[in-house]
Amino acid sequence: MGTAERRAREKELLRSKILDAASQLFVEEGLPNVSLRKIASRIEYSPATIYLYFKDKSHLFSSLCGETFARLKDELNRLEHEETDPVLRLRRGLRCYIDFGLEHPNQYVLTFDTPRQQYEMEEASEECRETNQIALETFDCLRRALDRCRRAGALEFEDLEAASQTTWMFIHGITSLLLLRFSQNDPRFPWVDKEKLIENGLDTILRGLRPG
Repeated sequence: MGTAERRAREKELLRSKILDAASQLFVEEGLPNVSLRKIASRIEYSPATIYLYFKDKSHLFSSLCGETFARLKDELNRLEHEETDPVLRLRRGLRCYIDFGLEHPNQYVLTFDTPRQQYEMEEASEECRETNQIALETFDCLRRALDRCRRAGALEFEDLEAASQTTWMFIHGITSLLLLRFSQNDPRFPWVDKEKLIENGLDTILRGLRPG
């Protein structure tokens, strides 16, 4: 590996380190309570180092969300080439979404569960537009999967957009509840096995979309 390649790799590793530390602090302390100085302290670098990568906290947060969407989109796109049966492909995609959230809890909570009023971001900013575009492209993976099932006659619904959004609401609810309750070992409710909950949830979603 040459000097330039090594430096580029070190730069990317530091950027990832900043994003990981930021996601942990944002979840632990709340987005409004975390400064770039605090993030720099967590990774034991000077605040000036953060500004080499992100112009402010809003930019950092938008980048974190954009990269979360991009990673999820890449995983969903990969599944499109690994399964020919449209319903099985859809089910694997839904399961992939849930597993992604459980494997990246901080990034998921920040990207999907953070109210917009908790952070300041210009809706017209380039960073915000890019993040929104990646989010729409990620959602389109679900839309395409459902459309393939409908065209194959395996699932039945009139409004593709409504079916896509409703399906997302179901899997988002499953993912968020699992993160909220299982991560805290909530003793107030007799939860059954997590795997059983996920599989039953997917069965219920697909059953509701089958013809007849």
